[in-house]
Amino acid sequence: MIDVGTGYSCGLAQSDLDSLLQDVRYSLRQLKDSPGFSITAVLSLALGIAATTAVFSVIYAVVMNPYPYRASDRMVHMRLRNRSGQEGDLSLTPSQWEELRHSPVVEDSFLYSAGSLTLTGRDLPETVTAGYMSSNGFQYLGVPPVLGRGLIPADAVQPRVVVLGYKFWQRRFNGNSGVVGETVLLTHKNYTIIGVASPRFTWTDADVYMPLDFAAGHENTYAVDLRLRPGISHAAANAALRPLIGQFAKQTPNNFPQEHFEFTVAGLNDDFMRRLGGTLALLFSAVGLLLAVGCGNISILLLARGASRYYEFAMRSAVGASRGRIVRQLLTESIVLSLTGAGLGILLAFWLLDAIVRMLPENSFPHEAAIHINLPVLAFSVAAALLTGILFGLWPAIALSRPDLSAIIQTGTRKIAGRLGARAANNTLIAAQIALTLLMLAGAGTAVRGFVSMMHTPLGYDPHNVMAVAMPIQAEAYNTWARRSAYFEEMRRKVAEVHGVTMTAVSETATPPASGWFTRVEFQGRKAIDDQKIAIGFVGHTYFQLLRIPLTQGRIWDASENRTAARLAVVNQTLARRYFPNGDAIGHSAKIPELVEQPPFVLDGPGTDGSWFRIIGVVADKRNNGMRDAMLPEVYLPFTLSMDVSTQILVRSEVPPLTLLHTIGAKINTIDPEQPLNRDVRDLEHLITSQPEWQEERLVAWLFGAFALLGLALAVVGLYSVVSYTVTQRNAEFGIRMALGAQRVQVLGMVYRSAAVSLSCGIAAGIVLTLALSKVVAHWTNGASGDPMILVGVTLLLALVAAVACAVPARRAFLMDPVAALRD
Repeated sequence: MIDVGTGYSCGLAQSDLDSLLQDVRYSLRQLKDSPGFSITAVLSLALGIAATTAVFSVIYAVVMNPYPYRASDRMVHMRLRNRSGQEGDLSLTPSQWEELRHSPVVEDSFLYSAGSLTLTGRDLPETVTAGYMSSNGFQYLGVPPVLGRGLIPADAVQPRVVVLGYKFWQRRFNGNSGVVGETVLLTHKNYTIIGVASPRFTWTDADVYMPLDFAAGHENTYAVDLRLRPGISHAAANAALRPLIGQFAKQTPNNFPQEHFEFTVAGLNDDFMRRLGGTLALLFSAVGLLLAVGCGNISILLLARGASRYYEFAMRSAVGASRGRIVRQLLTESIVLSLTGAGLGILLAFWLLDAIVRMLPENSFPHEAAIHINLPVLAFSVAAALLTGILFGLWPAIALSRPDLSAIIQTGTRKIAGRLGARAANNTLIAAQIALTLLMLAGAGTAVRGFVSMMHTPLGYDPHNVMAVAMPIQAEAYNTWARRSAYFEEMRRKVAEVHGVTMTAVSETATPPASGWFTRVEFQGRKAIDDQKIAIGFVGHTYFQLLRIPLTQGRIWDASENRTAARLAVVNQTLARRYFPNGDAIGHSAKIPELVEQPPFVLDGPGTDGSWFRIIGVVADKRNNGMRDAMLPEVYLPFTLSMDVSTQILVRSEVPPLTLLHTIGAKINTIDPEQPLNRDVRDLEHLITSQPEWQEERLVAWLFGAFALLGLALAVVGLYSVVSYTVTQRNAEFGIRMALGAQRVQVLGMVYRSAAVSLSCGIAAGIVLTLALSKVVAHWTNGASGDPMILVGVTLLLALVAAVACAVPARRAFLMDPVAALRD
């Protein structure tokens, strides 16, 4: 009994498998025999799958799996937030850090900081970014190195060891696997290489990682990262740690802001999600709409093709085929189409993903994120293909699985006129496609308009043929104010001697379009309006002339005043209007409470601390807060008043400035052979296009526009298919009408009227959708909400393209031979 039952079950399973294979073979023959239908359907789905797969690859890497670190979902940064909602990083001393580690909500924590070193041995010295970590840093992050080992507690005793960053190892050592144990000379000190970090280990984007040397100063402060215990929410962590942070603020008040602040923790990905999350959601919505339009095409094509096979299904039913058997055959054909489209779509996705990655804002996503098409993404693509094949193939399959045998018998022909139900289904699908396409076109129009508007944003300065050359110095080499100020001025003078350079200027914190330091400013005799921070620019006296920023009132300090660190200030028009509405800014004084000397890293001019700076001029506004946000109040001071260990020299030239970079480096080396230039030197025009908001707008405009145009093409194909199918099914009707005296123009009107209903319904639905979602789209595309001109423009475009799509089948009806139609 058991053997018989088992054999019977196996026989059924084998029979089902044979039947399925037969369906697959028959489906492949059908696709081969209808190349036009097959190519159109496969391409429709492939485009949708390619776009969806590429965008999902970015979402998976940036949102779902951005970090390789151990329990990264429980890792948090520590932040201080002021009344305006602005957040700043929190630094602690080693003793405070040790106390923090014993908090009941903290599982583990480590300290880190960043700095720069000089690597020599090439044509020109090279700046190396150093990431300093407490000795438990590598253990905390939990990413094994590709070579050697990471930092361990014993390295704190012998700190002359270094772990190479992966990219630095590839660039500087050509990926040599025997590098462990060798030494590297960094700023006159030999360091032993003990390992090479993993490719995705990019903490602080350092070139090399070194142990923190606490012996150098127990009161120095460092950035802190911590991992919460399992089950501890951010709110619970805030409540538990705020009293402790308040205690630290009383212990070391100089390490905390003077104004009111609130402690908070932030997840590793929170900042990136604020910057890019909405953009990714918008793009994923766009590709979802594109996929829906493509799937609508498949349904339309399957319905049209199924109607032409109505006789076949009737004969199958007549000889005993069940409705389920017919549905399974049609679903098999739909799934074969979907998988074929998915395969082609995945191949296209590799190319599209490369294009998207190149356009992603460089600092708006974690550099640890590995953006590529991996197994989870492939699984998503296959699942999406199967789901679309089943969902969009099921409707035509059910609609065609009940053939009307009486109609076959009465007509005695293999051609059956299209049924009203099939026509209604086609009209509904095409109306939905038109509505979704109109929504995509309107969104793309808003995105493009927002990007064009940003491209034409007034800058307030002239960036053409100007570059910013960062020149980090070693604090120990120029550790007095006199030596450092003289060296900075000598560097500027040497650069000015290079042939092709027309002007130079020092800019420590005011290189547009974004300034580097925002702090609180007091104005003598004026009450504070609010706690808004003001941009501070430490610049040379030639800065305004080089950038061609007009002086609107008063004067600029001169070379001698710059050399002696005169306590003078120039303000921009926004500050003058805000704090001196009567136009009397000149002659008033300002003070910067947080301007405190921090030797040897920050050296202030004589008598700078606590001094009042007299305002002597007002200049026109220039971009100092990025390309999207309103310009902020700004105070300019002579750079000699406060000099950091790194400065920038602005260079205006007669030729593209980057071509002079090597010559400038060689010129600088004549006064200090070990003075490096920062590797990432850009001209000011490229600094504009590298702003996160610029790149986000460009990404949305290009991709949303491309997806919208693809959606338009797919919708046009769908409309063409419906009209062509309708004309074919009504050949006999048109022939009879013309035989009875109907004019060809009337037949042409009938064709257009049949398409006009679904077109007008789709446009109406699309307008409603666009108006309903206009604020959401405009928010993420920096465009005008519900701009009527964009809506009218895309509606006319869609109507025009739809009319062209209908023209070919309509012309076929117009030129129809009534005798041939009747005979057929």
